[in-house]
Formats: sequence, C-alpha cells, structure tokens
Amino acid sequence: MKQFARIIFALVALGISGMANGQPPRGPMAFSPQINADKTVTFRYYSPTANDVKISAQFLKGTSALTKDASGMWSVTLGPMKPDIYPYNFIVDGISVMDPANEDFFPNERFKGSLLDVPGETPLIHAMQNVPHGTVNYEYYPSAEGTTGSLVVYTPPGYEKNTTQKYPVFYLISGTTDTEETFFKVGKVNFILDNLIAQGKAAPMIVVMPNGNVAAQIASQKGGLKPGDPMGRESKEAVVRSKQFEDDLIQNILPYIEKNYRAIPNSQNRAIAGFSRGGGQTLRAAFGNMDKFSYVCAYSSYLTPQEIESSYKYLVDQPERTNKLFKLLWVSVGTEDFLYQQTVEYMNYLKEKKVKFESLVTDGGHTWMNVKNYVATTAPMLFK
Repeated sequence: MKQFARIIFALVALGISGMANGQPPRGPMAFSPQINADKTVTFRYYSPTANDVKISAQFLKGTSALTKDASGMWSVTLGPMKPDIYPYNFIVDGISVMDPANEDFFPNERFKGSLLDVPGETPLIHAMQNVPHGTVNYEYYPSAEGTTGSLVVYTPPGYEKNTTQKYPVFYLISGTTDTEETFFKVGKVNFILDNLIAQGKAAPMIVVMPNGNVAAQIASQKGGLKPGDPMGRESKEAVVRSKQFEDDLIQNILPYIEKNYRAIPNSQNRAIAGFSRGGGQTLRAAFGNMDKFSYVCAYSSYLTPQEIESSYKYLVDQPERTNKLFKLLWVSVGTEDFLYQQTVEYMNYLKEKKVKFESLVTDGGHTWMNVKNYVATTAPMLFK
C-alpha cells in the first residue's frame, strides 16, 4: 500500500513539475496602466526582444512611443487625462496587441483593445457607485436560418424581488465590428442605468443588447467565412444586411424577450437606439416598423434623404402621424465625427419636412466617450 502511495505521489509530483515546465518564462511584472495622482497615466509593456513599441489610444491624435529599459520593460507616461474611459492598444513591431497586464478589454470582431478608466474627483456617470445594482445576463435565442443568436440583457435593481412588476425595454445596438458585449463592457450601460435609476432620473427598465452582425453569425455557425463589411453605409449590401438584422430583431429577439422576461409588450414601452452602424439599423428598424417603437435614438448615425424618400416616404409625407407615433426621435453626433456632415444633413432634412426630433451636438469624434454621454442623456427621456 505504501509503495502504491509513493507511486501516486511521484506521478502527481511529475505532473506538477511538467505543468511548471510548461509555463512561459516570466519576466518583471508590468503594472499597466498606472493612474498617477496628477491624472497622468503610465503604460508598460514587457518585451526584451521587441524593437519598437507604440501606444494608440482615443485620447491621442496619433501614436506615442514607449522607451525600453535594461530589463526589457517598455514604458511611457502620458497626460494628465480628463476623467473618462478610453480604449487603447499597443503596437509592437507593427502588430496591434492588447495590454497583457490589463484585464479590461474592448470586445470587437476585428480589433482587440484594452480599456483605461480614469476616475473623476466625483464619480462619473458610468462609475460603479454605492447604489442598488441590476443584473446582467447572457442569453441565447433561436435566430436567423436556424442559428443561435446571443444577447446581453440588463435587468434593473429589484427585478428578481418584484416578481409581478413588468418593465419597459430599451434595445441598444452597437456599431460596426462591435459585439453584443460592447455596450456592457465599454459603454458601462449597467452602471449608467444603476446610477440614473438610483437618482430617480430614469425609469427602471430592461436593456437588451444584441449582436448586430447577423451575416457573420450565420457564416461562423454554418462553417463559412465571415463576410467583410459593406462598402458604403448607403450601399445595397449595407441595406440588405440591415434588413437582415431588422427581421431578426422583430421576428426573433422581441418575441424571445417578451416571453422570457417581464416586458411590457407594446410600442409605448419599447425604445431602440444604436451607435454608428447600429444607429442606421435602429433608424431602419424603427421607420420600417412604426408600430413597434415609440422612442428612437440615433447616436452618430443617419439616413440619407434619398433613402427616406424611397423606402420610408410615409415618414415625411405624414409628419403629424410620425410626430404622434414617436414620443422621442433623437439624433446626436460630435463635431469631429467623420459622420458629422451627413448627420447634420439628416437633421436639416427632418426639420424641413416638419418631423420633430431632439438633438445634441457635442465636441469630439466617433468615440465611446461620446456614446456613453449620449446614453446617459437619453435614458432619462425614455418611458415618460
């Protein structure tokens, strides 16, 4: 028996030794990002063999070079930074990589970035505060062409306890190459809603965050290659892809949510919003199904007058009806956004056609810093 125990111990020890030998060599720990007292931030990347390391970030106009010390640790200190949350990545010998020392990442189909969250002297709207918190669930539903779609769903504080209460639903669609997780992990929508609800500024609501790329979902689950992005936001392919998402939303996602959550199933208790590509999908889904949504918000997105005239002419031919059906039609964009001019033209067109809308034009570009602001501004306007 003792000999058997010694054999078992030897095998276990050998396994542990093998696992240890299988670990990659460890160099100095890279503490990154390090937020300093003066709001400057130090970024570090360990690579003795790299020849060139830069950082690219939404707080920079271009890139900034890191310098290497004798141990192979690269570093740079930037700022001071305005309190906010910023995507960034390293470029190591020409290859974009996440910050391996940072566990907060940017979910995306194409690029993988990290997140820097610089806190304010008073908590920012997206900060986790000492308030009641809602719950975030991952859901899987029957989707297009027999595939399985994925959703991130936020339920407000008290949802699990107040089992007879029903809630309005806010459908929130992210942009090109983003995923269903992006509004959650980058936009911090759960904390924004927690804080606004606790302050009495927003109605308790369910928030549903779908993946807007149905074509990629079908391809990946059926063994095909993921299709590239359509060339042009108004191209025929872009409109077809948007319609594909619209059908999935109306035929599959809405019924799934209203069956599995305590959602109020009428247009007065449904809102829809989206950023960039998701904003275009929002407008097409809402304009094509005016009986489904009473609150419609486009963040950094638009439709052209030509598309509205050809596909949604009733929207502008009967402005009184449109204004009655939509309790809120919202447009927001930054002055440095590459879609700024087209968005302004869209707003001017609505104004000319006497379609009522509310708008917010901010500084900044096509960034998640702006999107968080837009969500925090519009959420209190919903379901009033």
